[in-house]
Amino acid sequence: MISADKRAVTVIGLGPMGQAMTGAYLDAGYEVTVWNRTAAKADALAARGARRAAGVEEALAANELVVLSLTDYDAMYALLEPAAGSLAGRVLVNLSSDTPERAREAAAWAAGHGAEHLTGGVQVPPSGIGKPESSTFYSGPKEVFEAHEVALKVLTGVDYRGTDPGRAALFYQIQMDMFWTAMLSYLHATAITAANGITAQEFLPYAQSTMASIPGFLAFYAPRIDAGRHDGDVDKLSMGVASVDHVVHTAEGSGVDAALPAAVREVFRRGVERGHGDDSFTRLLEVFKAG
Repeated sequence: MISADKRAVTVIGLGPMGQAMTGAYLDAGYEVTVWNRTAAKADALAARGARRAAGVEEALAANELVVLSLTDYDAMYALLEPAAGSLAGRVLVNLSSDTPERAREAAAWAAGHGAEHLTGGVQVPPSGIGKPESSTFYSGPKEVFEAHEVALKVLTGVDYRGTDPGRAALFYQIQMDMFWTAMLSYLHATAITAANGITAQEFLPYAQSTMASIPGFLAFYAPRIDAGRHDGDVDKLSMGVASVDHVVHTAEGSGVDAALPAAVREVFRRGVERGHGDDSFTRLLEVFKAG
């Protein structure tokens, strides 16, 4: 087995993220072996010094540390199951996106073939790779994480979330829950501005101001939520229904699809229907928990 101390790594999957990761390792002086189903994606990296493996088995055999940058865990199984005999003694750093439960299943599958599995959740796009201020969630065996922490920090800063293989995937997915919902709300608001003759550039400082105010609200509500407090002393759910209702009508009046704010209004209404009209909107946690 190749020593964990050697500056060498295999990267499987050369989409934009895998290419950025390979580039970061090359820049840091690592010996990098790469493999991708579409071989041409390795051309530019090979020109920079990466070693192109002829197949998955060869890529696995090259190094103990194997970084997977794939679409999801189905892609991992499709590539690695035929090469399962080459997995023993390898550390799979799985930076592919999937659910917490699938991450746990993958860790058990890897262990069954004599490999270790570290789940990862990268919090930045490819442009953030190689920057220490960026961050990636990791979870899995602590001793394995610590043995390869230096190599992982070549990619981004690290945020170890514990031994549960599903933990990093969970933290990643809840971040994505917030990110995509927030970004979609921005696009929806921008559609309304455009329908009213306002450019995205003119709207930009106001959109930024709204987004910049969110951390203050999170800091205010988090301790109340942990304490089980949903007092309506600052906001009331019934007022939230009226507010979102106005957003729905503004969208409709602008000729913009109102499905997004209408869905938000429906969640608010369900909270009111359960008798929580005088409580804070945070009471909607109970609506979400009930499914």
